[in-house]
Amino acid sequence: MEEVIDRSEPIGLFNSKLETGTRAVVLLDAAYPRALDLTRLTWFDHLVVHTGDAGGPSSLHPALPERTGELLVRRRLVEDSLTLMRRVHLVDAVVDEHGVAFRASDEAAPFVNLMRTEYAQTLKECAKWLIEHFADLSAEELARRVEHRLDRWSVEFSSESSQPGGGS
Repeated sequence: MEEVIDRSEPIGLFNSKLETGTRAVVLLDAAYPRALDLTRLTWFDHLVVHTGDAGGPSSLHPALPERTGELLVRRRLVEDSLTLMRRVHLVDAVVDEHGVAFRASDEAAPFVNLMRTEYAQTLKECAKWLIEHFADLSAEELARRVEHRLDRWSVEFSSESSQPGGGS
């Protein structure tokens, strides 16, 4: 049976599972061999395009006044994008005593190396900077730095389990 594609709704690229998943693969490749949990990846997905807000290189995306609200809706999108990237074998799930985390697969580095546009190169540089400065921080220190750097943010999640976990 032929698959029917509904073309009545446009397929968005901006903040789609594909775009967000690609950023996750770039982040995980920069973090390799570390594994990062969903909450940390959610924070990093926002920070990697707004590195200027975190004291890093110029941000990839414009400094819009409402960007701080992006974090609140981003978690589900990041989770869905990780599912997509696992399906195409670019991300592996890792289970340990801390729970589930994600790591770049063996196929991730060749994929990331194929990304050569100016935007992609800058994204990779921002991801490398972000990982170097934030990946090894404890959950408490990461929250403190985010609160300090992004004073307009209210860094709160609905439950204690949502606090950013460390890398594995």
